[in-house]
Amino acid sequence: MGKRGYFVRISFYTESLSAKGRRPAFAVKMDVEASGAQKFTVVDYVVFSLMLVVSVGIGVYSSLRGKGASSTQAFLLGGRDMSLTPVAFSLTGGVISAISILGLPTELYLYGTQLVMNILGAIVGVLVVRNLILPIVYPLRLVSIYQYIEIRFKSRVLRKFATACQLLSSCFYVGLCLYAPSLALSSVTNLPTWASVIIMGSICTFYITIGGVKAVVYTDVIQTLVMFFGVLAVVVVVCRNLGGIEEVWEVAGQGGRLEFFNLDPSPFTRHTLWSTMVMGVFMVFSFLGVSQPQYQRFASVPTLAQAQLLSLLFLLGMSLLWGVFYTSGLVAYALYKDCDPLTSGKIEKPDQIIPYMVTDKLHHLTGMPGLFVAAVYGGVLSSLSSQGNAIACVLWEDFLKERPYFRGISGRSATNIVKLLSSMTGLVAIGVGLLAGKLGTINYVISLVSAAIRGPLCGLFFVGMCAPWVNTKGAMAGLAFSLVVNIWMVIGRFVVSGKQPVRLPLSLDGCVDQVAGTPTALNATLGLLANATVDAFTTVAASKPEYSNLTELSVEDENTIYDISYCYSGAIGIILNFVVSSLVSCCTGPNLPGAVEARLVFAPSARLHRTLFLLVGGAGRPCTAREKGLEDKEAALDMLSMSS
Repeated sequence: MGKRGYFVRISFYTESLSAKGRRPAFAVKMDVEASGAQKFTVVDYVVFSLMLVVSVGIGVYSSLRGKGASSTQAFLLGGRDMSLTPVAFSLTGGVISAISILGLPTELYLYGTQLVMNILGAIVGVLVVRNLILPIVYPLRLVSIYQYIEIRFKSRVLRKFATACQLLSSCFYVGLCLYAPSLALSSVTNLPTWASVIIMGSICTFYITIGGVKAVVYTDVIQTLVMFFGVLAVVVVVCRNLGGIEEVWEVAGQGGRLEFFNLDPSPFTRHTLWSTMVMGVFMVFSFLGVSQPQYQRFASVPTLAQAQLLSLLFLLGMSLLWGVFYTSGLVAYALYKDCDPLTSGKIEKPDQIIPYMVTDKLHHLTGMPGLFVAAVYGGVLSSLSSQGNAIACVLWEDFLKERPYFRGISGRSATNIVKLLSSMTGLVAIGVGLLAGKLGTINYVISLVSAAIRGPLCGLFFVGMCAPWVNTKGAMAGLAFSLVVNIWMVIGRFVVSGKQPVRLPLSLDGCVDQVAGTPTALNATLGLLANATVDAFTTVAASKPEYSNLTELSVEDENTIYDISYCYSGAIGIILNFVVSSLVSCCTGPNLPGAVEARLVFAPSARLHRTLFLLVGGAGRPCTAREKGLEDKEAALDMLSMSS
């Protein structure tokens, strides 16, 4: 390896004052950079390209081999007879995206391990999906999961409203998924962000369009395996260099990163045991239980028992993947505990910490950076393929299929239209991905969009299944109100609340050791410059009345509704929907027991509905829909006998 030259860059910057009046910050950032930064080698490009070639090849093979090319059922649901194992891999890979590979380690690196406890919430969420949602939705043999909304509430308008909300969320999600790894991996390859977005989006669009859900499923198997073993290889190698996982655990404990049972009841604390468990339940409910991409996986297997088994296999796969991602965050902290790349300016975004670690410490291992990049983009392609196929599905089933122009077309023509829709969703993802750089921090934007839209949608399904007294007017009001409130809270976070989460301490004490020959005196000189400049700035600031007043404010007294932990955002949407829809239904005439088909509601909820009806003075025992049908038949027979 050739000799690398080094230079020191000193930058002075001020942190803008928020509306809430935090103390003005002035900082000095020393960035010691290598002028010959490590980039991809030929072997790395070969490893990375091989994964892309395999993905495209599977799409072509599925298209040529597919027997149901003339059937939208085959294209969208794989003919409902797919094997359990590949679908299980696809189910896991479709939920775990590149944002998880890069974002979860960053959370542990900056905020500690409390987030790990969302796995406990995920366990509860999987049980809800397995025992509540699947027994209701799977037997209906739906193509679009939003058909349930129309069947339950007898309103096509409400179904289209819900579908439109989901499409809006999905379009943002696919674009941000495409952009996030391109931004984070700009420090790993020479490929510009815009070029990465276009290339990855085009490849994904191609194999979604030609292969349908079978191409997506079988490609997901490869990509999920690459994700797992790619990140696992990085963790194992770096752990070994650090002295083993025990050493990593000890260093994380010394740095205050180990926290699992924070019982703080405050809803404003970023991560507590309560907030992370709530987020885990909501995440599984949203992305697994009532998500069109994952519903298509459940519907692609032949029996309900296999669909329920899929949910348990998903929990196992997700726990393994998350465990590796979380561990990589602790490994990165143990490696950079004395020289944080973010604070020193070697990386620009927190999500770049893992890619930087790979190129910084593992570039000497031939092909390792390429394997890691393949793992990250495996997450991208897996998520985009699942979302793109699902978007095409709901556009066709919920908006186009019943239009007069499309009613009489053949099955093959319908499949071609769905393929065209698939390609259009890929283009939308590319467009949003190219514009995503202007939207702010990727993880933050995605969490807010998911909370604002998916929360009320989850609430609508929850109300449909667990609140049989809710009528159509109540469901419409609950969805609209909760959606407006959640969006209002999102806007408030940007406009009103200027708070930033408090990160755990990071150090630069060991950075001088990173550059051989850097004089210790230089570090001392920089410190003197920083102190002198900060003192001067403080003197100037104190002379201005607006600064002196702002510094007396107490941060603890400034919490507002906009500062509630993002972990609760989805649950807020569900609760608001349930409360408002129930109140409006009570005011406009709730459904009587038996008015809703038993197959559409959770059986214990139906019994509770009947009990509440009798408690509030319901006249007699209300008959079920089946009993009412039998009574009508008996009345008709009586009329016939009387007339004869």
